[in-house]
Amino acid sequence: MVKAIRVHELGGPEVLKWEDVEIGEPKEGEIRVKNKAIGINFIDVYFRKGVYKAPTMPFTPGMEAVGEVVAVGPGLTGRKVGDIVAYAGGPMGSYAEEQILPASKVVPVPPSIGPVIAASVMLKGMTAQFLLRRCFKVENGHTILVQAAAGGVGSLLCQWANSLGATVIGTVSTKEKAAQAKDDGCHHVIIYKEEDFVSRVKEITSGNGVDVVYDSVGKDTFQVIQDPWNA
Repeated sequence: MVKAIRVHELGGPEVLKWEDVEIGEPKEGEIRVKNKAIGINFIDVYFRKGVYKAPTMPFTPGMEAVGEVVAVGPGLTGRKVGDIVAYAGGPMGSYAEEQILPASKVVPVPPSIGPVIAASVMLKGMTAQFLLRRCFKVENGHTILVQAAAGGVGSLLCQWANSLGATVIGTVSTKEKAAQAKDDGCHHVIIYKEEDFVSRVKEITSGNGVDVVYDSVGKDTFQVIQDPWNA
């Protein structure tokens, strides 16, 4: 038996219960991992509240973690006991001391990266990589706008895009978040509660607009950003 956080009914944080669970031994193609650090993401809240439907009820939340392999399934190659591995995006269930995972879903973590750092950037890091390198390939000389620049994904977008040579414009809600966004590589930070960010972006870009907008806010900003810029 191992301990895990379980959800038996939908609701607030009070529905999270610390319980004993039986996870069994890994089958063919699986590994058993003892978690060292667990990533926390807003999608976990959505599942807990019922915004997204969990595959089972009750369920163990959590979509990413880093841990040590403590057992491997029959005939498995490529992973061994003692390996430090990370995973993100599923299967759900990382809010636990140990879990069974498909070996194909994990990646090795190099010794130079600690478990806490690795667990905090897997899901958000893959999101940032997709947005910056696949959805729209940001290059040196591009100008980009990052909404919610001080958020988990936003902070990674700012750092990464800056390192690629892009001019980074970020929007935030407070002065404290503005300072963080600046530290993360934003060349221009707009506190949208204090000034109109559309006008400010036009001013910064001399009316040319931006090459791409990364908007993790949603309906409150999506319509605003569609027409005024070359994005």
